Amino acid sequence: MTHTFAICAYGDSPYLENCIRSLVRQPGEPEIILCTSTPSAFIEELAWRYGIPVHVRIGESNIQDDWNFAYDTARGDLVTLAHQDDMYHRDYEAALQRRAEQYPDMTVFFTDYATVKGTRLMEGKGLVEWVKTILRLPLINPDLNDREWLKKAALIFGNPVCCPSCTYNKRLLGEHLFRSEFQYVLDWDTLWRLAGERGRFVCEERPLMYYRVHDGATTKKWIGDHRRTEEELAMFRKFWPEPVVEILETFYRRAYKAYD
Repeated sequence: MTHTFAICAYGDSPYLENCIRSLVRQPGEPEIILCTSTPSAFIEELAWRYGIPVHVRIGESNIQDDWNFAYDTARGDLVTLAHQDDMYHRDYEAALQRRAEQYPDMTVFFTDYATVKGTRLMEGKGLVEWVKTILRLPLINPDLNDREWLKKAALIFGNPVCCPSCTYNKRLLGEHLFRSEFQYVLDWDTLWRLAGERGRFVCEERPLMYYRVHDGATTKKWIGDHRRTEEELAMFRKFWPEPVVEILETFYRRAYKAYD
């Protein structure tokens, strides 16, 4: 199946070139495009250097609108929304294509990840990463990972799926994928919606991408002004009574220390 890496660029990230380099070395020559709502000479120069077309969305920057623009612009049957600060292992493309061939009904593919703090690769997994690994385990079973109840069961204690590790089957899912009421947890909300539809969630439980945490990351900014907390509470209330929500949120507040 044809595959597009659509890089979502915002501002002038010092890590953007590392992301690009990790994509141009993927086997099979997948399509690579760069999409932005904040065009700049910095972005244009980097894209020109690596021969990547730039697509500019006109309008105020907004994560959901930016992601939909990148997703809709991509021409591939499979679309990965690559975040500008992250990097992809050289085996990502091969693993994706292998799974797409094995499971024609695959709607979402995702992988485990390694964490990079600033420029330092973290060794091993912390508590949060181990919890996410455990939550993803049922989705490894090819006999069950097309069942609605199992896909949703993996999501009711939080989102164990690293968003930039995801590839979406555009052939099966169609255009304009993201339709969430949320801003920060729109990926979790979208997975919850897709879990209720036909199709298979396929998890490659290997760290095939590098997720970067740094002071300028959107995740860290949103934790600081409590938007993440408010939206996570709203998601938990979709599945749980209030006493359980309070317990889960206590755990997640402690997990935020991973971004310190």
